[in-house]
Amino acid sequence: MTMTDLPVRKTVTVQAPVEKAFRVFTEGFDRWWFREHHIGSSDLKQVVLECREGGRWYEIDVDGSECQWGYVLHWEPPSRLVLAWQIDGTWHFDPAFLTEVEIRFVAEGPDQTRVELEHRDLDRFGDAQEQIRAGFDSAGGWQGLLEAFAEAATA
Repeated sequence: MTMTDLPVRKTVTVQAPVEKAFRVFTEGFDRWWFREHHIGSSDLKQVVLECREGGRWYEIDVDGSECQWGYVLHWEPPSRLVLAWQIDGTWHFDPAFLTEVEIRFVAEGPDQTRVELEHRDLDRFGDAQEQIRAGFDSAGGWQGLLEAFAEAATA
């Protein structure tokens, strides 16, 4: 197994009960997602996570266009969420492409939650997997997003 076959794993501890952490991550998704992280040709207006199994995960841009990112594979509030990431190595939505982003919410006390994120199946990016993995693994990738989420959940 090579380094690029491994998933990207990130963790953050949130000073909030597990139910609130899950709710802020899902219902409050637009509050903490980085505005520069979008695939549309126009600036990002809003990100939407439809809070149900089979729900879409997408962006709405300032020009009114929508760009789908994937859908909800598993919806298990307040402990687990699995998203289908269908953005390929060229940063375009591809309904035939799929990697998984699993987020687990683990209560560490009444007002503290450990949030564990795993983005797996990165080998499906083919020749782009090393570059894509480096982006997901960078400070501006999943860790930065989790830290922005933690800040929103603590507020």
